[in-house]
Amino acid sequence: MADSKSKAPVTTQTNPRGIPAAPFIDNVSDYVSSRDEVEPTLRSFQEMISKYQFMEVNTQRRGQGLREKIPDIKKTLEMVRFLKLRKEANPDTDLETNFELNDTLYARASVSPAEMEEVYLWLGANVMLAYPLDEAEKMLAEKLTAAESSLAHCEEDLEFLREQITTLEVATARVYNWDVVQRRKEKADGKGDDTK
Repeated sequence: MADSKSKAPVTTQTNPRGIPAAPFIDNVSDYVSSRDEVEPTLRSFQEMISKYQFMEVNTQRRGQGLREKIPDIKKTLEMVRFLKLRKEANPDTDLETNFELNDTLYARASVSPAEMEEVYLWLGANVMLAYPLDEAEKMLAEKLTAAESSLAHCEEDLEFLREQITTLEVATARVYNWDVVQRRKEKADGKGDDTK
């Protein structure tokens, strides 16, 4: 393993969600003091790149899930607001509507104002709960805000992860090139190791 005292100080910078920043190597000879440290350093960089790529894939999946969920939340919130407005505007008139049973199957329904006191919302995992209209609107608005915030964080994290991967790829190339230059110098000086 590389001698820790020969390395530049390791920073513990992270993004707001705790993803650590990749080390930036300003001067390779300060970071790697001898050729014996090159291989462990390159392996360490490859390991970090793999970890960042793993985080990137998971963040992309989470973002995709949120992109699919947000339109459903918006649609449900709009429907709750519509029912609320309709109930307030026409408290004595039934609401005639078509509602979706499946992707291509609709049913006609008549909803009385007394039945518009509450809505039933799917919460996931085959769970449905009844909510009063005001409570449903508040809960859906909070869920929408949280989902949009999470999506913004995912996009920010993806950008940060891509920057860290690029930083490590550049650092890998710089360490590798430094090693090539050192080998050439040793070979020119007659100290080269013919086995490498």
